[in-house]
This record gives sequence, structure tokens and C-alpha cells, in this order.
Amino acid sequence: MRLIDLSSPVDASFWEPDPVRHVAMSPAEGARHMASEMREHFGLDFDVDALPGGEFLNNDTFTLTTHTGTHVDAPAHYGSTAGYRTSGPRTVDELPLDWFYGPAFVLDVRDAATGTVDADRIAEQCARISHRPAPGDIALLHTGADRLVGTQRYFTEFVGLDRSAVEFLLDLGVRVIGTDAFSLDAPFTHIMKEYERTGDRGVLWPAHFVGREREYCQIERLANLADLPAPAGFRMSCFPVKVARAGAGWARAVALLDD
Repeated sequence: MRLIDLSSPVDASFWEPDPVRHVAMSPAEGARHMASEMREHFGLDFDVDALPGGEFLNNDTFTLTTHTGTHVDAPAHYGSTAGYRTSGPRTVDELPLDWFYGPAFVLDVRDAATGTVDADRIAEQCARISHRPAPGDIALLHTGADRLVGTQRYFTEFVGLDRSAVEFLLDLGVRVIGTDAFSLDAPFTHIMKEYERTGDRGVLWPAHFVGREREYCQIERLANLADLPAPAGFRMSCFPVKVARAGAGWARAVALLDD
């Protein structure tokens, strides 16, 4: 079986609207930290010189949001209420695991301008690759935006889905829709300009807000979709980290191809 990494990294050197902070603890610092913790919590004294090279274990502390790097958006991310569920939308730790492993297919929209594509474009792409989405399929939007990862342009130059496109996929039984862009919606800057121009509230994050009416998940900030040898006929694993009560969780997305 061939594995293709479809994930973008969490990297504190990247430009992010919410900057990532990375504090690394060296093995030598880890030894001193361990000795300090033993004294404070257990009243035990330990001489770090007893350790090989005076070193224990390294550690890394990151300060970041759950929407940094490749991640799964849970229904709770879209709002506090759900039209389909009286108890409210589910958080990322409550979602069924089988949603995040299964057949996947890629829709190529790299030629589209910054903004959104609609249901007609998605139907056209499905016909072009001769694939009719089935219940449980994972749909992946190939925008080409991953070439800009780490730069400010990554957040302003990409294409998303409008409401009709999301509903088209959901009507066919898709429950997880992924993109290699920052968002499944158009860039924030594009949305604000369109709203200012039209006054139409329907242009305000329609792909996300559909999730208040219909339960589904997004995978944002994927990568390497161009490395897939075919737009369909492969499986995908994208299990989110089990972050309790959170609206999103980081994921290591991987395509699995039979030799």
C-alpha cells in the first residue's frame, strides 16, 4: 500500500493571523525541569548528574488554535445551535470515527478565480472524473492554495464553495468535505468586499453556516493533492485529535492507495 501525506505542518515560522508560539525545552533543560518537579510535588531530591550526559527528555510547548495546520472542523464550530439536533451541535471528540476513513475523491478547481464555485461546477467536475459521490465518500477540493502555505497570501488567494455546492455534496451523502485552502469558504477579504458591494447576507460564510442546518465536517488546510495519481479510487484517513469539547481538532490526513 502506498501512503501519501495530505497534511500541512504546524510551523511557528509560518505567517498566521493567530501566530503560533513554539517554546522548545532541550534534554538538559528537561533534566532540570524534572528535578524541580520532583522536589515541588513529591519532596524528592534528584541529582541530574546521575543521568547520562546530565540530560533527561526534551519537550515542546506550542501556543496555537485548533485551526492551525490541517484540521477537522466539527459541527460545533459553525454555531451554538443545530437545526437538526435539539441537544446542539457535536464537538470534535463526539464525532463517529468512521466519518474520517473511507473512499475519497478530488475535485480540481485550480483554474477558478478567488471567490467561490457553485453546484454546477462541482457537478461538472464529478462528471469529468466519472465519479458519482456515494454516502460516506470524502470530497476534497483541489484549489492549489497549498503552494502559498506559510505566507500571508495563503489567507487571501483561494477559491471556496458557495451554499449550493455544499448542499449538492451533502445531498449525495458526503459528510466530510476537505480543501487545501485556508477555508472552505472564500477568503475573509473577498467575503467582506462582496457583502459591502451587495448587502447580501448570503455571501457571509455560506459553506460554514450550512453546517447549522445539516450536520457535516470540513477538513481545512490539506496539502499535496497534486501528488495523487488519480482523482478517485483511493481511501483517506483523517482522524481528528480527540480534543474534549472543542469545535475542531488537528488531523494527520493521509491517502491510502493500493499498489
